[in-house]
Amino acid sequence: MDASAAETKLCEVMSGRFKQDPPSSASSDSGGEDIVVPQMEEDESITEAGEMESSQPTTPRPPSTGPQQTPTQGSLRSPRTRRQRTTSQSQPSRIREPILRGRRRTIYTAGRPPWYDCQGQLVEPFVIGVCGGSASGKTTVARKIIEELDVPWVTLLSLDSFYKVLTEKHHEEAARNEYNFDHPDAFDFELVTKTLVRLKEGKKIEVPIYNFLTHSRETRTKTMYGANVIIFEGILAFYSPDVLKLLDMKIFVDTDSDERLVRRLQRDIAERGRELDGVLKQYFKFVKPAFDYYIAPSMVHADIIVPRGGENEVAINLIAQNVMTQLQQRGFKLREKLANANFGMSRPNSLHLLPSTPQIRGLHTFIRNKDTPRDEFIFYSKRLIRLVIEHALTLLPFTQDVTVETPQGIPYEGKRIATEKICGVSILRAGETMENALCEVLKDVRIGKILIQTNLDTGEPELYYLRLPKDIKDYHIFLMDATVATGAAAIMAIRVLLDHEVNEEHISLCSLLMTEQGVHNIAYAFPKVRIVTTAVDPYVNEKFYIVPGIGNFGDRYFGTEPSD
Repeated sequence: MDASAAETKLCEVMSGRFKQDPPSSASSDSGGEDIVVPQMEEDESITEAGEMESSQPTTPRPPSTGPQQTPTQGSLRSPRTRRQRTTSQSQPSRIREPILRGRRRTIYTAGRPPWYDCQGQLVEPFVIGVCGGSASGKTTVARKIIEELDVPWVTLLSLDSFYKVLTEKHHEEAARNEYNFDHPDAFDFELVTKTLVRLKEGKKIEVPIYNFLTHSRETRTKTMYGANVIIFEGILAFYSPDVLKLLDMKIFVDTDSDERLVRRLQRDIAERGRELDGVLKQYFKFVKPAFDYYIAPSMVHADIIVPRGGENEVAINLIAQNVMTQLQQRGFKLREKLANANFGMSRPNSLHLLPSTPQIRGLHTFIRNKDTPRDEFIFYSKRLIRLVIEHALTLLPFTQDVTVETPQGIPYEGKRIATEKICGVSILRAGETMENALCEVLKDVRIGKILIQTNLDTGEPELYYLRLPKDIKDYHIFLMDATVATGAAAIMAIRVLLDHEVNEEHISLCSLLMTEQGVHNIAYAFPKVRIVTTAVDPYVNEKFYIVPGIGNFGDRYFGTEPSD
């Protein structure tokens, strides 16, 4: 079909086509339908100095049967129903709706479940590559695969985020629709490979955000993490040999060329404000030749070819079943394994237990007593917390002898701490009670926060929020949690710190009370982490409470104990 014939044919259908709702906003100069999926990302505009980063998902209120109201961003709250899975994406969305509306159900965002085993080692994710021509329905296929998969965390990475930065000459060519965005040279495949490797390692990566109106990368980036499943989609997803080696499954979306042309016209004219002549010129000069020379030949690498794109429900169901089979071989129940592990060995050398002095036992008597009033519980807890922090400080490296002169003019041989870079990281919410003690003994100490909660359906810990200094890898960390039972939350928090490049030997876990099981679990997974606590109780019960324990520390401290 030549340009004039295509224009005649399309003019007959354009008015009818564009009267319908436009498709999802495209996110690339070469095609690809953008989708709205749940996200858990780090906000880059946190402080004036740009020192902190955070990761906090927002979740909409489920549909109500009452009068319809349009919620604002600030009024969105978590639904009462249990959330199924979380998907992070690299494509910029025009609508920032943190849900995935499936054909049969709506999937709300949730926390990030464990991405490692009970030894603290990363569980290798399953990486799917989705390739196809411009506007073939690659992202629609990716979205439907996500919908069918019974996994709690999926990362969607788009090749469209990796366009190279254009020179001034290339910008002028792009303005005249004369720059080839579909040629392999338009993409930074070296950065693509680096990003996929980092995601497979479970570590965070800053993904570029490409502005398709200005043909340039934005100054801000999107922080992404690895997942149970990573889906990488793009027109040249199979072009780079290095990228191909990282893909566990390769899918090619095969859609009729006329259908792809119509979709591209809809997208570029209705959503990008481009002229029909310019779109057709770009299509026949660059898009179609690129498909013939680069994209179509890459079909030979595909494990599965999906005709008709997202409409092929049978193919998508088969793909999802195959992926789930692969994932089941790597699956585990983290907290259950941690609770049932039987180490039967002496306490590890990394455990630093405060001496059981009469003072400490007396303080424990107050906080363990179920009849202790809340004000006294808080008072004696703070005294214990201060002792824990002070003891943890003695374990940090100190410099050689330092000589100072006293007011009486007498030299004094003393010590000075070897590093001034110390950061406290509290595991919300009980760990937050230890922040004041740290700030009282360390001047100008920095504080980070990690929110980990238990999924009531699975019983597994899930990461919901983090706020850490951007240069945290250079710090000695005091990781603070009031109590440690199985160690599941502490292990997840340590894994987060390691993924942010913190040295394991620079982490000190500070807690008021731990169990034998929790101590062994943490020491077994991370033998270089220092564990500091005032007492170690024998075991946890079937509800993962410490026995004899002190009850729910957070509820008793903050006064949120249930009335019954």
